[in-house]
Amino acid sequence: MIAHTTLPVSDYRKSKAFYKKALAPLGYRNNMEFGEAGGFNDGKNTDFWLARKDSVAPTHLAFEAAGRAQVDAFHAAALAAGAKDNGAPGYRDYWTGYYAAFVYDHDGHNIEAVWYDYGKLTPSPA
Repeated sequence: MIAHTTLPVSDYRKSKAFYKKALAPLGYRNNMEFGEAGGFNDGKNTDFWLARKDSVAPTHLAFEAAGRAQVDAFHAAALAAGAKDNGAPGYRDYWTGYYAAFVYDHDGHNIEAVWYDYGKLTPSPA
């Protein structure tokens, strides 16, 4: 199990402002700061960190949502905070019940909110 992860960013203040808005619908709050690094807590753990780095390679990071409404709210909040759309909220064909939305932050990171709709899952054939 992953305890925490750090996303490298080119502009810490800009990224912190963006993620505070984008992740609020998912229950995340910025609760720790050390220079140009900050941690975000989801009510259980400080498991997501930002840190300014000289070199940033875009990556993909997904946050689990509690339901469709949280995925939808994440997408709207991220766009309002300056993200570029990379996939409106909806079911994906990755597997039955995969409901997600995707945005690019200002560093090109592909950020996703996903909800696993277990009510739509079908049993696998025996």
